[in-house]
Amino acid sequence: MKKIITTVTLLFGAIAANAGDGFNDQVFSVCAGIFIMITLLGFILTFLKQILEHRLKNRILDKGIPENLVTTLLQPKNVDEKNVNIKWFAILAGLGAGLLVVYYTQPLDIHSLAIMAFSISLSFLGYYFFTRREKN
Repeated sequence: MKKIITTVTLLFGAIAANAGDGFNDQVFSVCAGIFIMITLLGFILTFLKQILEHRLKNRILDKGIPENLVTTLLQPKNVDEKNVNIKWFAILAGLGAGLLVVYYTQPLDIHSLAIMAFSISLSFLGYYFFTRREKN
């Protein structure tokens, strides 16, 4: 569901950007604001989830539940959960690098979005290689 909403939002943003006589700075500002809010809210939700899981794990350990049950409850559900900090670092580093390149290639235009997409995709590629190397 989240992928559909993101795709529709990006599609309408691209249509709105091309609707006028050029790339409108207001459209870019709105799209950037929405992207920043989604990133910030995702970060807050992930942070709260980790805090609540930590509190739950501490309560489980304090209650004195048998060891075999504790080990099954406390194991991460998938491998990605233990690398979530590295994933966020890669995304934010790619975002920062993209913003830096966009800043030095003024004025803002459609190439700015291409630079941002390319830099974020490179950060995901770096994260992919990191997880692949970690498995070996």
